[in-house]
Amino acid sequence: MPDLAWTLNRLRLMGPAEVCWRAGRALRARWERRGGGLAMHPPAPLSSVPAGHLGWLEARPGLDPVPYCAAADRILAGRFDLFARPGLELGFPPRWNRDPKTGTVAPLTFGKMLDYRDERRVGDIKYLWELNRHAELVTLAQAYRLSGEERYGQACQALLESWWSDCPYPLGIGWSSALENAIRLLQWAAAWDLLGGDGSPLLADGAGREFRRRWLASVYQHCHFIASHLSRYSSANNHLLGEYAGLFAATAVWPCWAESAAWSRLARQGLEREALLQNGPDGVNREQATWYHHEVADMMLLCLLLGRRRGIAFPQGFSQRLEAMLEFIAAIMDADGNVPMIGDADDAQMLRLSREPAFHPYRSLLACGAVLFGRADFKRKAGRFDDKSLWLTGREGLAAFERLPDPPGPELPRRVFPDAGYYLLGRDFGTPAEIRIVADAGPLGYLSLAAHGHADALAFTLSAGGRELLIDPGTFAYHTQGNWRAWFRGTAAHNTVRIDGRDQSEQGGNFMWLRKAAAACERWESDAVRDCLAARHDGYLRLPDPVLHRREMLLDKAKGELLVRDSFDCRQAHRAEFCWQFAESCEVALQGDAVVARSGHVRLEMRMPGNPVPPRLLAGSVSPLGGWVSRRLDHRQAAPAVVWERQVDHAAPCDTSIRIVIAPEDS
Repeated sequence: MPDLAWTLNRLRLMGPAEVCWRAGRALRARWERRGGGLAMHPPAPLSSVPAGHLGWLEARPGLDPVPYCAAADRILAGRFDLFARPGLELGFPPRWNRDPKTGTVAPLTFGKMLDYRDERRVGDIKYLWELNRHAELVTLAQAYRLSGEERYGQACQALLESWWSDCPYPLGIGWSSALENAIRLLQWAAAWDLLGGDGSPLLADGAGREFRRRWLASVYQHCHFIASHLSRYSSANNHLLGEYAGLFAATAVWPCWAESAAWSRLARQGLEREALLQNGPDGVNREQATWYHHEVADMMLLCLLLGRRRGIAFPQGFSQRLEAMLEFIAAIMDADGNVPMIGDADDAQMLRLSREPAFHPYRSLLACGAVLFGRADFKRKAGRFDDKSLWLTGREGLAAFERLPDPPGPELPRRVFPDAGYYLLGRDFGTPAEIRIVADAGPLGYLSLAAHGHADALAFTLSAGGRELLIDPGTFAYHTQGNWRAWFRGTAAHNTVRIDGRDQSEQGGNFMWLRKAAAACERWESDAVRDCLAARHDGYLRLPDPVLHRREMLLDKAKGELLVRDSFDCRQAHRAEFCWQFAESCEVALQGDAVVARSGHVRLEMRMPGNPVPPRLLAGSVSPLGGWVSRRLDHRQAAPAVVWERQVDHAAPCDTSIRIVIAPEDS
């Protein structure tokens, strides 16, 4: 019955054209299962692989090999780091079809007809897919390049040979998703470059030439598979852009078959088109999820750099959109580098190049952006030139970064992102006295599924002095643990108002929303004295007695006081929950009529005047669910949350006052 409900909900979100297209895809899958249209016997390359810089990584960027070799040695010892479970004992090579989390062994049936949503058959698909992306291959290749030790190169060969044996084309979970194949190609392209490309000693003798033949044959099969199974219609989100990115990387590094030119055009044109479709003119990714904003920006950056190495130019609009995306990251990142966890996050990195303990993926993007676009403001937010940026741009990139001047005066971030509906309220940006508020008055997500959006209309995050206070609690679960998946996506987990115990938008499955709240800005004003945002959303108009929720936020900059005024257009009284999620680093207590939160040298006082019912303070509660935060996929921890309940109607607004006090850090 759950499978039937999911299918019916999925059909509700498709138009007639998509239904017909998916029916055609189902017929094609059955044809392919019988051997039609498959690349079972890949052709030999028509030309040799080009020499020189085949990828986009600097061969010897001047890094300390010790952390890379240590990471590679852990892999050789069979210890793999997957999501929130570091050091999983999987052996080397691992069993590629065995879920590292549950031990479930996925069957070697025809990949495109394998139901990866069925937990009973495949376990937790995120763990299985993450293992099969081959991020460890790049680590082994980095260790080989930096140390020159042959055993790391041999380990790369052993890893790939075992995968080809365990995951024969087109069977099993390794051939179920075009996106997963594309991300695997990104890893392979980087590893090929690090191992020395076609001139690598690993490929020199007879066994090496056979290894090369098998590798190129599998590359061809991956390219054929991706080009034949691109995501379309309601699934044409970051998956589609990732598929184009993997196909582009493969055709740039291995342009040696008759189909390569056509695949390259398909990939490049797709990247150019989707970069502008999926990311608004204001530079915000339309999935309304900051981690996917990072992932898409990273894909675009990698392809742009690889294209430059191979003499493949992207149009100006592509790079301009990437620059705008980095401006959004710089705007929402607070003085200590914290970035709000808006929407879904799966912790994926397209290439895991840095072995720095304090690697910061958002700062890394800004460091590369500083070099690419000559942006001193990006340099200031990046703070330093990290190892990933050094791998990608080399010593020339480091020199260009260091030549950028330190920008004078305070940070002046962009404040308004009208297409995405994000607004930045605050003062003294980039200083110890900073208050930074990121408010959401935009859509739920992208396309009909809005797959990675959360029910967070009119919510906001708040940090002060670089300390997180009011946060978005993250994601925690994807394909499994449905009740947790629903809570972390739901309205009760966000700093907004829930009416009559319902979410603003109606969930239809792990990655789909049926009825979607639409938010809009009604007024935005900002000057030296105050910031003011007034917005509304219509998510509760679906109730028997429709409710239109309006929220006004007024920040007095000198006093550090924020007034949040919620009003409700309705005919009858409704039960409202005013939800406030605090960071796990906060100490929160109820003191009289006030909620007092402390984080280091920052103090927050919150009051709801006129509410006769004292608030509830939750932390790590399972009944009811509340008071949780997830900083990594599949990991959660208790965090304070406050919920005020009261009856609301059209007669009078409900005010919440928030006062922020930032003491000197040494006090």
